[in-house]
Amino acid sequence: MSSSRSIAFLSVSVSLAALTFAQQASAQSAPTQGEDAETRQETVIVTGSTPFGATKTSTPIVETARSLSVETDDMFIDKGALNLASALAYVSGVTAEPYGFSTRGDFPQSRGLELPRYRDSIQELFGSYNSTRADTYTIEQIEVLKGPASVLYGQGSPGGIVNYVSKTPRETFGGELVAEVGNFDRYQIAGDVTGPIGGDDSPFAFRLVGLYRDTGTQIDQVDEQTTVFMPSLSWQATPDTKFTLIGLVQDTDSDAAAQFIPVEGTLFPLKDGTYLDTDVYVGEPGFNRYNTESQQVTLLGEHRINDNWMVEGTALWRSGEADYHQAWATFTGAGQSRYLNDILAAQPALAAAAAAQGLTFTDTTVPRSFYQGDNTFDQLAGDIRLRGGFTTGALEHDLLAGVQYQDVETDSDTANLYGGGALAGDFRYVLDLKNPVYGNYPDQSVFDALLTDTPTNKVKDLGLYVSDQISLDKWRFTIGVRADSVENEAGAVTQDDDAISTSFGVLYRFDNGFAPYASYSESFETVVGTDNQGNQLDPQEARQYEAGVKYEPRGLPGLVTVAYYDIEISNLPNPNSLPGTAAQQQGVATLKGFEAEARLQFDDIYLQAAASTVDADDPNGFQLAAIPETQASFWTTWRPSGALEGFKAGVGVRYVGETVSENGTLSYTTPDYTLADLMVGYEWDHWDLALNARNVTDEEYLTGCLTRGDCFPGLRRTVVANLRYKF
Repeated sequence: MSSSRSIAFLSVSVSLAALTFAQQASAQSAPTQGEDAETRQETVIVTGSTPFGATKTSTPIVETARSLSVETDDMFIDKGALNLASALAYVSGVTAEPYGFSTRGDFPQSRGLELPRYRDSIQELFGSYNSTRADTYTIEQIEVLKGPASVLYGQGSPGGIVNYVSKTPRETFGGELVAEVGNFDRYQIAGDVTGPIGGDDSPFAFRLVGLYRDTGTQIDQVDEQTTVFMPSLSWQATPDTKFTLIGLVQDTDSDAAAQFIPVEGTLFPLKDGTYLDTDVYVGEPGFNRYNTESQQVTLLGEHRINDNWMVEGTALWRSGEADYHQAWATFTGAGQSRYLNDILAAQPALAAAAAAQGLTFTDTTVPRSFYQGDNTFDQLAGDIRLRGGFTTGALEHDLLAGVQYQDVETDSDTANLYGGGALAGDFRYVLDLKNPVYGNYPDQSVFDALLTDTPTNKVKDLGLYVSDQISLDKWRFTIGVRADSVENEAGAVTQDDDAISTSFGVLYRFDNGFAPYASYSESFETVVGTDNQGNQLDPQEARQYEAGVKYEPRGLPGLVTVAYYDIEISNLPNPNSLPGTAAQQQGVATLKGFEAEARLQFDDIYLQAAASTVDADDPNGFQLAAIPETQASFWTTWRPSGALEGFKAGVGVRYVGETVSENGTLSYTTPDYTLADLMVGYEWDHWDLALNARNVTDEEYLTGCLTRGDCFPGLRRTVVANLRYKF
């Protein structure tokens, strides 16, 4: 049986088993009572209590004709997630860490494609390596809306979006203090306090969230110091009107974890049959750095006009910058050796220069390139929505209409010393990857002379959208349309694009909890530039067909979903275009896949299972790089009642299938891997003690290798103990 068929069989089996178990539990036990059950029901079944979620409505997931997964803070804390990417490791169809251990950011992918980053329904990051990464301690819920979403969000990836909901003030006083310690010299303290200002009847409430972290990593020279401060204030101006102002300041001093180490010595053995240490540091301790800072202010507002209509809005100002320096083993071309002795053998003149200097090198010595980047990011954005319900005959309408605007500026000034001089006969900065010796790198004057001051890139996007969910008895019909006008400006070059995006969906809710559905959705993404005949390039466009079934068990909190999708991305570069002619933008990529996910609460036990397959081809017919065709995961948490009340334990298993990176002449296959995670803890009075271990067996693995010649090592075992005092 092929791997895709095996995982499909596993997915169906998991789903059917969950459905059977749910039906039996429903028949054998009465509904769980109490406040805890209501809370669990809400977090599992709907997107959350906030209207600023991924769908921009309060429609339950079971009535949404799209795939949407939610991870609350309780869920990803139980699983020991230390960042946004690891918090998504148990979500169906999501490749959480395609590029392995990373400190420069989070790069989760859904359905084989990147996931843009949103906070409170506003995109929070544009461009690359120009701002801080989101810290999960500031987040109370993470949502993944899968597939094209331009009808709600404008231009973006066909893979979907990841939206995280900020912690906001609560009307009752409470909070926590957290101390954390772990391997790799990890130390963290954090605090979160919220409540009314001036008494229980006050219209004002506050929340203060703060964090300081000092940690090493699995790479000896890569450390991190992070400070986060997020104050917020809510004002209940009238019984129908509420505003919330959120500030967020974050500062991180670190280094780049990705070392871009060669395929030879990681995926394949070296000439002597041995392998490199995959945690080798290829940079320079005095040169490398990845220091980021960001500031942002978010305003959330909502006003109820009457019993049927309300206005909501989000406004965001955000500014970020990154000071990025890194050295890495020089890339010499796809399929070509990156080791210096092989380069010398192919270039006799360069070999003669080394001999004239009396230099010899080991077989694991590489030339290094040195890069500097000064990257900035500024954003002003707003999204105002009108939501309401009305009836026309037998039809009940839940209408959403909005206008969204964003103004984004990104700038990147860079200097790159390719080969570090070694390819021109200067061998001072080479490095032996098996026996590295540090302490030598070029003077700053070298980079000042190489500086490229690129023009600031400015993007303005105005979108108008409307979506209507129509109910007719047990039928749910969704119709959406959006018009966008996008202006890109880079120096003296300006480009204008317009796009219309649509979506349609139909779902039927049976009384037994099943809800089959089908939907169609679109997305677009601007492509700045012209072809070689001077014609402006059209936006890339995508459409998705999705069909599936959702099941909400009767008598216990839970949701099971099964979905099949078919995505086609068009207006890509055409691999068959003739030399000297226009690019034509006739290239097409296709992605097809199957996803299953189950989240069920059985009294003391919470179960979460996921499985997925994806068949993704680029316009050349090659498989998308670093994307596993198959994935599966299972997590369970046990919080017993009775004599063992207070004890908690959790265990999870994650399987990630092999990945392929290929072109016309090369094909690298990275093996699959299976990881296990554990949690054990105890809660008493105001205290909560927990110990989490991710990759508990300390599995050494690669998440992917690229034809350009490098591989990405995965995360080694992390063990973290935390003690919370809740009040």
